[in-house]
Amino acid sequence: MASFHKKDSPFQVYISFKKYLDVLEHIRYNDRLEYRVNYAESLIDKTKNFQELRDGFQDLTLLDKYEDLIKLLLADLFPTGLTNNEIKAASIPLSNITFNYTERFKNILKDAGKDFEIELRNINDDEFYVFCCCLIVQTYFKRDIKASIPFYYDIPNKQGIMKHYKITVNSDFSEVYPTDGVKIPDEDTINMLLENLDDIKLWKKYFPSKSWVLSGFSIISLVDCTSEVALSDLKSSMIKIDPENLIPDENLTEIFKSYFDISELNFGLMLFNKKEKRLDKVPIYENVFTNHILDFWINTFDEEVRKTAFENFSYNSKPIVVSNVDNLDSHIKKMPSFNILKDNNINSFMVIPIMKDNELLAIMEFTSPQPNSLNGLKLKKLEFFVDMILFSLSRFSFERNNQIEAIIQREYTTIHDSVVWKFRSEAEKYFNAFLSRKIYTLKQISFKNLTPLFGFSDIRSSSEKRFNLMLEDLNEQIDCLHDIFSIINSDSEKYLLALDIFENELNNEIKADTEQRLQRLLRDEIHPYLQGKLEIKSSENVKKKIKEYFSKVFSQNHLFYSHRRSLDESITLVNRKLADMLDESQVKAQQIFPHYYERFKSDGVEHNLFIGQNIAPDLQYSSKVVHKLRYWQLKTICNMEREFQNFKQDLSIPLDIASLIFVYNEKVDIRFRMDEKRFDIDGAYNSYYEIIKKRLDKAHVKDSQERITCPGKITIVYFGMENQKEYLEYITKLQKKGILQSDVEFLRVEDLQGITGLLALRVSLTRI
Repeated sequence: MASFHKKDSPFQVYISFKKYLDVLEHIRYNDRLEYRVNYAESLIDKTKNFQELRDGFQDLTLLDKYEDLIKLLLADLFPTGLTNNEIKAASIPLSNITFNYTERFKNILKDAGKDFEIELRNINDDEFYVFCCCLIVQTYFKRDIKASIPFYYDIPNKQGIMKHYKITVNSDFSEVYPTDGVKIPDEDTINMLLENLDDIKLWKKYFPSKSWVLSGFSIISLVDCTSEVALSDLKSSMIKIDPENLIPDENLTEIFKSYFDISELNFGLMLFNKKEKRLDKVPIYENVFTNHILDFWINTFDEEVRKTAFENFSYNSKPIVVSNVDNLDSHIKKMPSFNILKDNNINSFMVIPIMKDNELLAIMEFTSPQPNSLNGLKLKKLEFFVDMILFSLSRFSFERNNQIEAIIQREYTTIHDSVVWKFRSEAEKYFNAFLSRKIYTLKQISFKNLTPLFGFSDIRSSSEKRFNLMLEDLNEQIDCLHDIFSIINSDSEKYLLALDIFENELNNEIKADTEQRLQRLLRDEIHPYLQGKLEIKSSENVKKKIKEYFSKVFSQNHLFYSHRRSLDESITLVNRKLADMLDESQVKAQQIFPHYYERFKSDGVEHNLFIGQNIAPDLQYSSKVVHKLRYWQLKTICNMEREFQNFKQDLSIPLDIASLIFVYNEKVDIRFRMDEKRFDIDGAYNSYYEIIKKRLDKAHVKDSQERITCPGKITIVYFGMENQKEYLEYITKLQKKGILQSDVEFLRVEDLQGITGLLALRVSLTRI
């Protein structure tokens, strides 16, 4: 049995002309006009020997076999006088199989090409199946459910422009009935199905595949609605511009081609930056938009000319439309700007400023290599969706500003998600008072009785490394200058003497201002002198050496910087990797209990956590929360150390890190400082905690010169035996997981200024 559907359906479909032959029978015996009676009788006689036309068939070859007879039979439905105007055909119900086309329909399909296959647009398998079932409900069960959805054919024309045709269907000559033995759903079942339109399994249960018969034929009529569909697609594309999901619609130019009916068309758009008075590209659309004319505008004219032009838009925002560039005046063709048109094969273009409240929002351009393709009528078509462009651009700017604010908050301030609710609450009070025209003074944001957690992974001896690499850079620079001055005539002797003095200082008794004085000498005397040598008739050897020298100079401070740059790049890589690990792990820590978290990057990464009921007053809080987060902190620091061991060999400068955790049992308060826009410890009593933190970095083991921190080991500093017992349990867990070794050291920390009695545990990490 032939299948007329690419999609599954509840129907067995038969092509039948029975209902139309019944109409002819009625005319034959009831019409009062003799010519109509004779006409109907003639058609019936011609088909009486072809019973399959009445009974129905599924053999598609019969459509070709009876093509002339079917055309004659349906002549009343397809008037010859309208065949070159109407887009019409007979169709097998709910399929893409059509026949008996009008001449205009034939020409449309011919222009689409031999390989084109007509398909319904935007309907998936499940939607199609449910629609077929709804058709049964509407026709057989006589339920007025308006089971109709718009159908479209997308057919390209000879130029390759996609044309869109809306389909209207006349199903007067088709009928629906159940197959033998099928169970017909009752009224309650139909009601239940109509309440569950998306449940395809349910519909297939009561309307199984091929369980009903659809017999007859349909008449489909197509209406060219390319402009309307393209306009709708354009509006959809405009609405879809979303800074949170920046996926460019690469079909935008194709949609414009359909809308303007131009086969070769390019589209560009740039946003106007009001603050800097310049045009900005839309980043996600850089590969979609062409911006030939707009690119020329921003890259050719000087800044003052551009600013003046943008200001003039407030007084004259009339679009520029040039149908054929060859018709431009001769003096315009001689201008440099004309070359941009020819270089990019632009023979017709429109440039349209997008204005709102007399202010420029953006500029659009349309260009085409086809002369006379763009004109005033095409410009007129833009009026139908200019409001949508304004809405979309305004929304994009609004959403972009929101995203920028979010980035600022995330990257540059310390208003963490866990505490933002308190800021919002205070801001709402202020805003509500403003609406009520009342005075409200913003209150300080603070959180009391919090347990602090502090830790750091410090890059060991970074200051010493930086100093030694600075010496290497400056000595290399002095050697390079010596090499240059040795081949220059005697007027460079004073510089050689000065360089010798600096070289002696660097390698024997360096002073606090040695680097600054050398920098001043280079900037004010030596570099201008060498630049002069490049401009006069010096030997090629001298010029080559001077150019090589300047290629190594860091322009911001006039010094060689290669060794220190390698160190800074290595430190930056370490900081970024460790901070990323900490931030990623912190997401899981917030699930234990919401808390305030901050971290800082310098020569290493340090972090603070503050935990307490005040941070999340609606959640259950207990000492177990602190224990869980302390274990999380120790495990995370261990993982950061182990990860560092994995990538340290990739660093251009060898580095080591040493990690420490400080355990503090006393509660502290934090307050948001409006002047610094960050949280800080609040009150003199709580400042003791901050003092200890600052002094632990360089602390030593008591009665020794050994630092309490050591690369490859984790140091835990605490006050009492209770903390020692707690952390030994954590260490045991991590030893069982193979993260820590069994060499636990029990240390006493040297007395620091105003701080005594600190103890420490130190344990080695297992190597991966």
